[in-house]
Amino acid sequence: MAKRVMAVDDSATVRQVLVMAMEGAGYEVVEASDGEDALCKFKDAHIDMLVTDLNMPNMDGLALIKEVRQKPGNRFLPIIMLTNEAQPEMKNLGKKAGASGWITKPFRPEQLLAVVRMVCPP
Repeated sequence: MAKRVMAVDDSATVRQVLVMAMEGAGYEVVEASDGEDALCKFKDAHIDMLVTDLNMPNMDGLALIKEVRQKPGNRFLPIIMLTNEAQPEMKNLGKKAGASGWITKPFRPEQLLAVVRMVCPP
């Protein structure tokens, strides 16, 4: 059975790139447009990994990560931040919230897949 990754980004274009790359590598992808949408979908699906943007409407990536980490069974869930933010202080905030890794946009699909395969092998 394919590993299921949730891709959370308010940009439909970025989500499309994520879906194409990850499905092409054998992952199943659940899309969400922001943190609130992700939490709603998280309830109904088993998720093996979370890839989330930082800056989104309604609920940003940091708040989403904190919420996900509070749920039982998500302590070791791989969570990757995918964002335009590259400042060390933002990375530290992501790490404190519970992010496992950080990829700065723009990214190459191969770069993303290398990280995804490292923390969540297919």
